[in-house]
Amino acid sequence: MQRVIGAAILAIYLALTALGAPLLRLVLARRAARGSEDPNRWREKLGLPGVERPEGTLVWLHAASVGELLSVVALIRSLAAARPDLCPLVTTSTQTSARLAAERLPARALHQYLPLDTPGAVRHFLDHWHPDAAVWVESELWPRLVEETAARGIPMLLIGARMSDHSAARWRRLGGLAARLLGRFAVVQVQDAQTARHFVALGVRPERLQSPGSLKEAAAPLPFEVAERDRLAALWAGRPRWLAASTHPGEDAVVLAAHRRAAAALPGLLTIIAPRHPERGAAVAEAVQAAGLTLARRGASGGDEAGAEVFLADTLGEMGLWFDLAPVAFMGGSLVPVGGHNPFEPVAQGCALLHGPEICNFCDAYARLDAAGGARQVTDAQSLADAVAALLAQSGAPARAQADRARAAMPPGADAALHVALAAVLSVLAQAGAL
Repeated sequence: MQRVIGAAILAIYLALTALGAPLLRLVLARRAARGSEDPNRWREKLGLPGVERPEGTLVWLHAASVGELLSVVALIRSLAAARPDLCPLVTTSTQTSARLAAERLPARALHQYLPLDTPGAVRHFLDHWHPDAAVWVESELWPRLVEETAARGIPMLLIGARMSDHSAARWRRLGGLAARLLGRFAVVQVQDAQTARHFVALGVRPERLQSPGSLKEAAAPLPFEVAERDRLAALWAGRPRWLAASTHPGEDAVVLAAHRRAAAALPGLLTIIAPRHPERGAAVAEAVQAAGLTLARRGASGGDEAGAEVFLADTLGEMGLWFDLAPVAFMGGSLVPVGGHNPFEPVAQGCALLHGPEICNFCDAYARLDAAGGARQVTDAQSLADAVAALLAQSGAPARAQADRARAAMPPGADAALHVALAAVLSVLAQAGAL
């Protein structure tokens, strides 16, 4: 019965997206005209290629946005090193991730926008690129693209998969659709035990399931410009400072209130706010000014960089710089129901880590760090202020101690997920006769 329900839901979805294809194209064109889509490349989302397909073996990797892309950069580099003749094709869905791809991917890798899940866009995409293998990262599955890729005999892998309790409940309401889509993958690699349980319950065959951990644990520290780090470090010498990273609407006000309270115990305190989406810079700047705090803004090059109480880091691709400059980092998306963000990046760069209770995206990792004393949960402005003040006391000695505990809590084989993923991709290519 579940299979019948799943098949019916899939059939309805495929019919509706086929009927809606002209409207979706119109919406996409209008978004491009408004600047909400890449004005030069938006037709890639219609499956129309921006570049020619190179000769030889091509592996397509889909990473929906910034977080997923960063998690597979090391895998892409490893693939390129293991097979110099292989071309990685990386698809993402956002302009932010496209800009990041241009900065981080190895020279041989290509980037395209993921096509819409409509008949024409999917057909054009697969006809042009005809990948030898397809790698889907984490959990964004587009039914038509999955079905059509499988129908062409292209082996598929799902790596770095994670599924919260909420997501699992939603998939269960879709009958056997999850079992059908997940059954198309030759290999399914999950980040944690919770996801493994959910996938088995949804119908993934145990022999196809692997649990190597998170690719994000194996990621190298984020890069930054050393000269700029040195300039800002000299500019802020002697000032206690902390970072609110990847904040979302609803969290900035908490951060600003925490700044006011912590500053009473830490004269000269500097709070760096790096919103998850840099385009929120203007809104965050207004909130800072409304709170009566002095502001310097990276994106607009405004304000007194040396003396401002709040530094707004509203640029793309510089998070490594802020992690390096701040001994304490609060990871956003955790005081609002977003699910939290990657804790491994700040830990890798020696930050003392703070987070809110909404961390279902990385619940196992945060639980491990909390238990080891390498991270600390906060719930509101007062607890955030108290934690910042405590960690930055004694010239930051408590922050350094907590950061050391966090690094010690990282498993010794943190790069296992990378090695397992690389082996799986190469094995699938060999089985398909593409090696």
